[in-house]
Amino acid sequence: MYCWLVSALCSALCGFVALFLLIHLLAFVFGDADFTLLWASVTGNSPETKLKGLVVWITGASSGIGEELAQQLAKCGSRLILSARREDELNRVKRCCLDNSSLQDEDILVLPLDLLERTSHEEKAKAAIQHFGHIDILINNGGRSQRSLCIDTSLDVYQVLMELNFLGTVSITKQVLPEMTRRGTGSIVTVSSLAGLAGVPLSTGYCASKHALQGLFNSLRTELSDYPNILISSVCPGPVQSQIVQNAFTEELNKPLATAGKQEHKMPTSRCVRLMLVGIANGVKEMWIAQQPFLLFYYVWQYAPTLAWFITDVLGRKRVQNFKAGVDADSGYFGKPKRS
Repeated sequence: MYCWLVSALCSALCGFVALFLLIHLLAFVFGDADFTLLWASVTGNSPETKLKGLVVWITGASSGIGEELAQQLAKCGSRLILSARREDELNRVKRCCLDNSSLQDEDILVLPLDLLERTSHEEKAKAAIQHFGHIDILINNGGRSQRSLCIDTSLDVYQVLMELNFLGTVSITKQVLPEMTRRGTGSIVTVSSLAGLAGVPLSTGYCASKHALQGLFNSLRTELSDYPNILISSVCPGPVQSQIVQNAFTEELNKPLATAGKQEHKMPTSRCVRLMLVGIANGVKEMWIAQQPFLLFYYVWQYAPTLAWFITDVLGRKRVQNFKAGVDADSGYFGKPKRS
């Protein structure tokens, strides 16, 4: 009887383990985020509940991921501070948020901001805090990408990328952080990239700025260990449909990108932002957001770096070929480049 019971328990345990592994395998194959974030999306707090009424400051809010963040947060009932350089576009985003939510005019502050003008950041932060009294969440989303070969790229481009993506983000964070430590609560969420975790050809300066952000915020998270209610979170999206490619730097500061290529093969912005809000609502410290096969790349870099270097060489070569053929660098990795 005892042997039979042990055998039955072992069989049940094996069945449970097999089912557990099967569920995770299916989640990995068909998922578009890391396991922690996917699990939070199923069992965790709802953004509509957790983020309602909170004051959220979004940089880069005039288009792309920033605009979509504003739209979805407005529907969650969050009060918003919208920042970017283009005030007319910020006002357009504000009108859309008001039209599609229950927020009132005073619940959304349009605060034009240039990340390169660091001397203005203290004044901007004071204006934001004066309007709402405090800031619950800062989302560092502003920045620009790059599409050019290192050998052709002016040093001026590298300088601006670091000042914009890295130093500008650090500057805004330092204006908000003291108020959060005083209150003992808050969230600082920084939009990094797959390029913040791995080397990406054609984006050497962009990668450098995102690697710098990863290093800084990983270090800051540890420095703030005495403040357990302050979340430091990094978001690492793969290819997402946005204006980041159209606005990318090329080999010269004022030279526009010849063609951005088609973006349909990339993750919809709305899905990326939804996962971001789930992560924020559930205190996820680092979010990997990407469709396959890009999601696989995150795990390979994390757990099998030697294999990752091999894959990087293969895909990186293809990325450069796509670029030279005049198509989007992230399209057609496994076929012959076709001009759009």
